Amino acid sequence: MAKDRTPTTTGAREPTKSSSRGDIDAFLAKVKSLAPSVTEPGKRGRLIFALDATMSRQPMWDMACALQGEMFREVAAIGGLDVQLVYYRGMNECRASRWVSDARQLGGLMERIDCRGGHTQIGRILGHARKETDKQKVQALVFVGDAMEEKIDDLAMVAGALGLLGIPCFVFQEGHDPIAERAFREIARLSRGAYGRFDPGAAHELGELLRAAAAYAAGGMKALADLSAKRGGSGAVRLLEQMK
Repeated sequence: MAKDRTPTTTGAREPTKSSSRGDIDAFLAKVKSLAPSVTEPGKRGRLIFALDATMSRQPMWDMACALQGEMFREVAAIGGLDVQLVYYRGMNECRASRWVSDARQLGGLMERIDCRGGHTQIGRILGHARKETDKQKVQALVFVGDAMEEKIDDLAMVAGALGLLGIPCFVFQEGHDPIAERAFREIARLSRGAYGRFDPGAAHELGELLRAAAAYAAGGMKALADLSAKRGGSGAVRLLEQMK
């Protein structure tokens, strides 16, 4: 992955072979036997922050730009967090930034990106997360979007592989599209992550979900439970209930 300030194109592409229901169930059985990911003492957590940047997402993108700093502020006392921005837009563009360690760096990257029309490329994001953790452990993947236009079985296979690697996917849906919801819930389930929905333009709801995901990436289940107990935030509670 390039280290310059401009996000670079990822090479990850999804397998085209469809999975059977039995394959998915087998993945899930293995995932359930694994312990949740834990950040090693003295090391910063690593979180991939992935966003749909197709044309309809401009309002959400602007909102995410304003909220992303809350992820860093939430985990400052836990031990910090390194974040990589990944996004897709257009017909075949999927890019990943360098890893950054503070809100100003991430905000600067996001401000230079405009949304463009195109199709979803969620499979490429999942595939990228799998390759990135081969280089260095990734604690969690956050994805925010409102649509899914790919084969759900293909996405399920890669989500299951992420679960085996201990990379839970926190999938946050804007709106109420039923096709997207079904796929997003399956990705979260197979990766041993969690699904959350927020209403269009609901900055507070998305902010709570992002803080909860960041807490998990920086400090594991204990940090997520501590956030829930400390603030009683609905975002942390919703994720914690799904991951128990």
